[in-house]
This record gives sequence, C-alpha cells and structure tokens, in this order.
Amino acid sequence: MSTVEAVVTSIQGLSASSSDLYALHDLLKGAVDSLRTDSELQLSTLDQLDPSKHSLGYLYLLDVLAYGPVSKEKVLLIARFINACDAVQIRLASEKFVSLCKRFKDKVLELRDPLLGVAPLLAAVHKVQVSTKRLTALHPDCLQLCLLAKCYKAGFSVLSDDILEVDQPREFYLYCYYGGMICIGLKRFQKALELLYNVVTAPMHIVNAIALEAYKKYILVTLIHSGQFSISLPKCASTTAKSSFKTWCTPYIEVGMRYNDGKISELEAVVVANSSDFEKDNNLGLVKQAVASLYKRNILRLTQKYLTLSLQDIANMVQLANAKEAEMRVLQMIQDGQIHALINQKDGMVRFLEDPEQYKTSEMREIMDSVIQRTIGLSKNLIAMDESLSCDPLYLGKVGRERQRYDFGEDFDTVPQKFSM
Repeated sequence: MSTVEAVVTSIQGLSASSSDLYALHDLLKGAVDSLRTDSELQLSTLDQLDPSKHSLGYLYLLDVLAYGPVSKEKVLLIARFINACDAVQIRLASEKFVSLCKRFKDKVLELRDPLLGVAPLLAAVHKVQVSTKRLTALHPDCLQLCLLAKCYKAGFSVLSDDILEVDQPREFYLYCYYGGMICIGLKRFQKALELLYNVVTAPMHIVNAIALEAYKKYILVTLIHSGQFSISLPKCASTTAKSSFKTWCTPYIEVGMRYNDGKISELEAVVVANSSDFEKDNNLGLVKQAVASLYKRNILRLTQKYLTLSLQDIANMVQLANAKEAEMRVLQMIQDGQIHALINQKDGMVRFLEDPEQYKTSEMREIMDSVIQRTIGLSKNLIAMDESLSCDPLYLGKVGRERQRYDFGEDFDTVPQKFSM
C-alpha cells in the first residue's frame, strides 16, 4: 500500500471520535513531508473523502496540493472545502487552516475576483474563531476582500462583535483600518470614527504606514461626522504618534484648520492645491464629502441663530450658487433628520423648528435599553480584564521593578488586596 493510500485509509477510519482525531492529527503531521514528494497525490485523491466528515485529513491533503501554482480549479475546490468543513476538526490544525485561507485570498486577488472569496472567508472567520471576542488572523483578510468587492454589508457583519482579545498588533491595525473603510462606504461615520480612533491611539514605538493612513481618514471622518477638528491627538495616543503624524499629514491638517474657519472658498482652495496628494492616497472622494459637509454644518449653525430665513439669504450666507441649491440642501438635511424645518415655497421662506423627538416611544426605549446593556457588558469585560491583569505574574514583576526604580514609598500597593495570596 502506498503512502497516499495508507493516509487516506487512516483519514477514513480515524475521523469519528475526538480521541481518534488526535491520533490522526499526529499521523498527518508525520506524513506531510512524504506526501509532498509523492506523485500519487492528485486532486482526484480528494474524491475519496467527504470534506464535512473528514475535514482534518482533507485539510492536510489540500494544503499539500495547494503549494506551488494554484489553478482556478484548486481555488474553487478550496472555497468548497472552507464552506463545508467541520469547525471542530479544523481547529485542531488552525494554523494550517489559516495559512490555506490566506493563500486562497492571495490567489483570488491575483485572479482579480475578490467577490469569489467573500463568502468562504466569512465562513472561515466564524469557524476558526473560538470566541466572538477574539480577533483571528483571518479577520483583516475577510474585510479586505469585502472592501475590494464592495460587499460593505457583508463586511459590516464581521464588525458587530466587540473585540477584546488580540494576538498580533498588525492584525488589529488592519482589522480597524479596513473596518473603518467599510463603515465609510456605508456612511456609518460614527462606527468608522471608533475603528480609526483605535488605530490612531494604539501603542506604537515607530510610526507604521497603517496608522498613518488611518490618521488621514480619521481627520476627514471627524470633519464629516463631528464638524470640527482638533490638531491635538487624544491623550491616550502614543508619544510617537503625537510627534510624527503632524509631519506626514500636513495637507489633511490644513483641511481641518480651514474647515474650522467655516469659509468654503478657503477650504476649496486648500483642496485644489493638494488634490494630487489626496488622489494619490485615494482620499479625494472623502475630502469632497468633507467639503460638502461644511455646507451642511454652516446651515446647521444658522438654525441656532435664526427662526426664519429666506432661501436666498441661506444661499448668500453659506456661499451657495442660488436659492434653488439652498432649497435642495435644506430638503436633504430635513430628510436625513439633521434639521427640523418647514419650507414655504410660495414666498421662499424657511422656518426652523425644535426637535419633535420626546424620547417616549417604544423604539427609543429599545435603543436606550440596547445601549445600556452594551455598556453593562463592556463594564463587566473591563472588570474581568483588570482582575486578570492584576494577577498576571509578568505584570506584577514589571510593577515591582518600576517600584524599585522610582521608589513610590508605602502608598504604592503592588498587588490589590483582594488578590493577595
């Protein structure tokens, strides 16, 4: 019996129980080198196995077959396996499964067909993820494919869980960066701002390209969502970020400063002067959205000063071309719920109203309850993380060294009392 036949027979006989699977895993790890040099291993060999029942063995054989040039046939075969495989089995060899999925993603991009990889990578993320709180190595790849295929809603479904466990910083940077771009595509600017904020304020000893690009988009999304810009980074940002971002993002900071001034003409002049930089960064569309948002922001300021205004007055004050354009922008803002107003088309007057929301409806109560429950959940997670960190020997050892270095005296307690042994 050849090596391939023996391995296939073992896979068929040892895929039923968990104890058999561990024995099979050891056998497969020892057979990898011989399988790579065995010419009898062909794609047709996989026909003898069921990807849903023999997932572990199927993974090992497919991984060997996927080395070297990957044809379209192999790409489709990998896609079918990812969708059909058993999560329990592939988690025994999660690193090999992740490696196969990453090669699948690379080949899909090489074929210029990112849509082909969206559904399999979404399935792969859920199958390799032990907990919804844990970031996997496949999260960024899945979001990248969703972004390139413009499947923003599919990508947004991956962002619905709060990530609390991260192994590799780079994976977290890419997850938040791609996630932020997907939210921008869906015009969910608040969520985009949260994700980009995570990248901008993440600990870093040297500036990386991902954080730099995230900060550029962070500035523009801040303008669109909040209508104001602060040149100072959040206090939790690293010293490296605070000292370096300003140097590398000068055109974007200039846009933010001119936006704060509220003068459309000056902002547009800055955009024209730096349009080549914005286009090179693939941010020109986002910059134009920021400029458009200034018109809305200036109209919003008028609602705080006036009860009634003519459409022509609004056009003059906001620097719009004519009263008709002013009417279209006011109507759009009313439709989006950004302002509350009535337009009298007979005399061209706009009357600004108070927000009619009384926060008494069942829908509003459900929203508030959802926010409260999420906050309670986050609070519990933070307490658990704090307790875990307080008992971590590495953390306590470092705190002890810092205490000796700075000599804080008797007021500094290394170990919280509830965790004292």
